[in-house]
Amino acid sequence: MAKEITPRSEDYSQWYLDIVRKARMADTSPVRGCMVIKPHGFAIWEKMRDALDAMFKETGHVNAYFPLFIPKSFLSKEAAHVEGFAKECAVVTHYRLKNDPEGGGVIVDPEAKLEEELIVRPTSETIIWDTYKNWIQSYRDLPLLINQWANVVRWEMRTRPFLRTTEFLWQEGHTAHASAEEAMEETLLILEIYARFAEEFMAMPVIKGIKTPNERFAGADETFCIEALMQDGKALQAGTSHFLGQNFAKAFDVLFLNKDNQQEHVWATSWGVSTRLVGGLIMTHSDDDGLVLPPKLAPIQVVIVPIPKPAPEILAAAQNIASQLRAKGVSVKIDDDDQNRPGFKFAEYEMIGVPVRLGLGQRDLDAGQVEVARRDTKEKESVPLDTVAEHVARLLQDIQSNLFNRAKAYRDAHITSVDTWAAFEDVLENKGGFVLAHWDGTTETELEIKERCKATIRCIPVDGALEDGKCILTGKPSTRRVLFARAY
Repeated sequence: MAKEITPRSEDYSQWYLDIVRKARMADTSPVRGCMVIKPHGFAIWEKMRDALDAMFKETGHVNAYFPLFIPKSFLSKEAAHVEGFAKECAVVTHYRLKNDPEGGGVIVDPEAKLEEELIVRPTSETIIWDTYKNWIQSYRDLPLLINQWANVVRWEMRTRPFLRTTEFLWQEGHTAHASAEEAMEETLLILEIYARFAEEFMAMPVIKGIKTPNERFAGADETFCIEALMQDGKALQAGTSHFLGQNFAKAFDVLFLNKDNQQEHVWATSWGVSTRLVGGLIMTHSDDDGLVLPPKLAPIQVVIVPIPKPAPEILAAAQNIASQLRAKGVSVKIDDDDQNRPGFKFAEYEMIGVPVRLGLGQRDLDAGQVEVARRDTKEKESVPLDTVAEHVARLLQDIQSNLFNRAKAYRDAHITSVDTWAAFEDVLENKGGFVLAHWDGTTETELEIKERCKATIRCIPVDGALEDGKCILTGKPSTRRVLFARAY
């Protein structure tokens, strides 16, 4: 199986596509730019979704659902918003088909034209704020902490499974508050949740930062983000949290009576992560032999493979181990299929990223032991049957930590500070990764740098210290370094 995967060193882009295909993550679709998420890929997304959903609910958020279709006029109400999304919108113009009288199949009925075109949801700020004006009358109705799990459509020209698709799955939170301070606290709370999820569940280290005005979400006053580094030295924006100020409240006339009995516009946030996290997971940990998954997000954490055939006593031992592990909250599969040889099964489970594999044959049973193989390091060892459950439970924690530490070591080794344009170009071309450099704060310089070398300002790190310097391109004064990288 691994021979069918292009090595990362030869063609990283093809390696990624090979992993998606061979690890049974997703399939192509007859609709350009869309994908079919296969059961294994969707199971990983479900693990992500469930973990994040619990984190949201722990902080007082609740789920709702809003329509897929948005009246076109809604997007016109917030000028920056419509400008940011206009080129990506799919538009519904008719509501009925009919048979072609000339025998050409099905055609759009020209008499079924909508009075107002509908936009297929690219994001939901507009329709949600139109709804919120009916839900919010007084400060007693605030804060309103709503999240929805949904699909969205953004018409992309260049697509790649999970990372950038025309239709994708995500969550989008939309909250309303009585003050700017409370809304900003919410924005930063979600940023922390995203960072904690990325590092504790995905084992993917991230840098928290603020987007430049040029990279800011359309309609936001500030956009905060988490940025991760993939194995090819490119950055991936893994989540964003936006402080919307009063922009959408003013656009949709969402007012509330404050404690001083005065009307004022509410303050807002929005925030989201999507199935591009699945792509980030693949590119952070996987290798030339297939998918590598952190145990917290693996649909199957342990697979037990009886060798060579599932004899009754071997199956009984496997079931006993499985029961002990399940009692510890571990997801286990016993592969007792006698149609494929053990070697084929080992390769298959390595390909789809199962963190731990147990091999159990008659010799192992006679010796009172089981072979334990870990996916992250490929190491194998023999463990006594009577302690294997405790050993594997500890091993899963170790694998989770090892994957994070390995990714962090790579990330940290690929953060480089530079002070000159020549050094900046050299790092981008020959080393890759994140580059910390001074920038004069202007959009003109930001765009010029992007034009010259395809590197963008990923963020202004929130933990970055003030430091006097000179912009690497213009030489103008700068008070802090920003994070540059080429990115997905």
